[in-house]
Amino acid sequence: MSRSLAAIGLASVVLLSPVRVSAQPGRGQGPGSDLIRQGVQLDLNGQYVEARQLFKQAIDLNATPQAKAPGIRAMAMSYAFENDCAGATPYSTQLYDMYLADKDFYNAGEMVNELARVCIEAGVFDAAEKWYRMGREAGLKEPDIAAARRDLWEFRTEHALARLAIRRGNKAEAQKHVDLAKAILDKGTNPDQAIFFPYLTGYVALYSGEHQTAVSELQRANQRDPFILCLMGQAYEKLGDTASAKDVYTRALTVSNAHNPPAAYARPFAKSRLAVLE
Repeated sequence: MSRSLAAIGLASVVLLSPVRVSAQPGRGQGPGSDLIRQGVQLDLNGQYVEARQLFKQAIDLNATPQAKAPGIRAMAMSYAFENDCAGATPYSTQLYDMYLADKDFYNAGEMVNELARVCIEAGVFDAAEKWYRMGREAGLKEPDIAAARRDLWEFRTEHALARLAIRRGNKAEAQKHVDLAKAILDKGTNPDQAIFFPYLTGYVALYSGEHQTAVSELQRANQRDPFILCLMGQAYEKLGDTASAKDVYTRALTVSNAHNPPAAYARPFAKSRLAVLE
C-alpha cells in the first residue's frame, strides 16, 4: 500500500507548495520518531550537522523504505536549511522513487516539487526546473485524475516557471507564465490556491526591481508564511525602510516552527539580515 504524505508529516490537501503544510516529521511514535523530533529542533536552532546525525540514526533504526521515509525527508530538509540543493537531492529523490514504485503519483510529484523549491532559492535554476517538470509529469500520471487536480498541477507548474524566468532575468517570459497561471486559477477549480497568486506577483515584482509593487502584492499573500515575510523584508530593504524590514524578519522567526522549504529558507535568512540591520 502507498504511504501518504500525512504519514511522513506532510498532511495537507491544498498543495501549491509546502507553504500550506504543517510539515513536522516525527510526530508519530514509530522507531526513530523521538530522534527526528530532536533533530528538527536542532535544525531550527541552526545545529545542522548535529541534526543530521540524529536523522541518520532514525533512518538506520528502520528496515523498509516506507518506515525510513520520515527520517529521509527530515534529512533532505536539513540540507535545505543550509540552502544546499545538492545535499537535499539524494534524499528527496529516494522518496520520489519510493512513491513511483508504489504508483502513488501525486506524492511522487510532491517530493520533487519540494526539492525544486529548495533548489530555486539556492540559485540552482536548471535543477529546479528539472524537478518541477518531473513533479508535474508524475502527478499527471494519476489514474482517472480529476480536472481540478490536473489544473492544480498546471497552476503549480506555471507558478514555478514564472519564478524561474524572473530569477533568470527574463521579465517577459515571467509575465507570460504569470498570465497562464492566472488563466488556470480563473477557471475556479482550485479556489484555495488564490492565496498563492499574490505570492507569485510579489515575487516577480521583487526580482524585477519593482519593490513597492512587491510589498503591495506580498501583503495580500499568506502572512503566516515565513518565506513571504522574507521576500517582503528584502523589498523593504530596497526601499530603505529598515524598520519595516526588521519587523517582518522578526515575524519570520516566530510564525512557524515547520521543517519545510519555506522555513528552511526563512530562518537562516531572517537571522542573517537581522544581524546586519541591528
